[in-house]
Amino acid sequence: MTEDTSAAAMPSDSPLRTLLVGAQMLFVAFGALVLVPLLTGLDPNVALFTAGAGTLVFHAVTGVSVPVFLASSFAFIAPIQSSVKSFGIPATLGGILAAGLVYVLISQLVRLKGTAWLHRLLPPVVVGPVIMVIGLALAPVAVDMATGGTSENITYGQAITLSMASLLVTLVLAVFGRGLIRLVPIMGGIVTGYVLAMVMGLVDFSAVHQAEWLALPTFTAPSFHWAAILFMIPVAIAPAVEHIGDMVAIGSVTRRHYLEKPGLHRTLLGDGLATCSAALFGGPPNTTYSEVTGAVTLTRAFNPRIMLVTAIIAILLSFLGKLGAVLQTIPAPVMGGIMTLLFGSIAVVGMNTLVRAGSTLTASRNLVVVSLILVFGIGGMQFGEGQFTLQGVSLAALIGIVLNAVLPHEAED
Repeated sequence: MTEDTSAAAMPSDSPLRTLLVGAQMLFVAFGALVLVPLLTGLDPNVALFTAGAGTLVFHAVTGVSVPVFLASSFAFIAPIQSSVKSFGIPATLGGILAAGLVYVLISQLVRLKGTAWLHRLLPPVVVGPVIMVIGLALAPVAVDMATGGTSENITYGQAITLSMASLLVTLVLAVFGRGLIRLVPIMGGIVTGYVLAMVMGLVDFSAVHQAEWLALPTFTAPSFHWAAILFMIPVAIAPAVEHIGDMVAIGSVTRRHYLEKPGLHRTLLGDGLATCSAALFGGPPNTTYSEVTGAVTLTRAFNPRIMLVTAIIAILLSFLGKLGAVLQTIPAPVMGGIMTLLFGSIAVVGMNTLVRAGSTLTASRNLVVVSLILVFGIGGMQFGEGQFTLQGVSLAALIGIVLNAVLPHEAED
């Protein structure tokens, strides 16, 4: 990729245009941003705050040089759901903080050693199936929500109607939408399901009436529990590897070499510190948003300072108490319908990682690595007990890394 300064030029935008484009970027990211806390039991207002704060942290580290917005990471949805159920929210936040520190550690290793070691430690034959586990491990939870299993006052028929309507609109917008519409399929699905739920009389607005217009987000401090930390740390592997792809993607749009300047080590460090700051306040882990990259491509809004405006708007919105209350009234089946697509799409990303690498999966070595990652991660295998329990994604990632390191490559022949 050649440097094209004219294509990547950053014009001096007027304050009004910067404000409007910044607000539009948040609109594009909003549906996915609040989806993660709503699915994991975290506070959506806190997620808005930590997305804005995390984006500011990222740009402080990278010198406001990359036009990206950071917000809730989908890769952590299933692990956070499982961790909250097993260890509670404060301990889960402690695990997220530890995962953010893994990002920081990787960034420093990249600074000192380059990226070759990362590809050796985490080749596609490990990363691909681990991403698949992240998507599929809690697929039954999505189905349970979609069919009304988690809702006391919603019948099966009502739940299926809501979940499938939400899913259908999301699919239509994602496949047939054009322009900015195609960038907000999740929001479109949620809004459709929510309006339908109101028509069906399934939305209780009492909490919205009681909520204040202006209110401090319900911040939650992390606590530290070894089991939650061990469970969450390996989850950072997949987003850290995907981060490289995100930087290449936005670089191809703006025609700038972000892996060289500001450097992958700085972007990884910014991402890691953003995730740590999110955990300190009670928000989900942060990652660069592909939706926003798509919006940058469409609008040609290459100026990174626009993302600072987006971040500030997100922080301001986090103090609207009624906004959080409205988001909390969205019925579970609406979210369940979205989750059935979301978890499947994460699994497809993992499959695509394997396919693009061209690995021969029937080779004995690869067959062993991929098979055990999938079965251990999805099947519920568990090593240890009490505070030192390894299971789910963490166990799957560890098994994959160890097997990749010890099995001889000659076995592929």
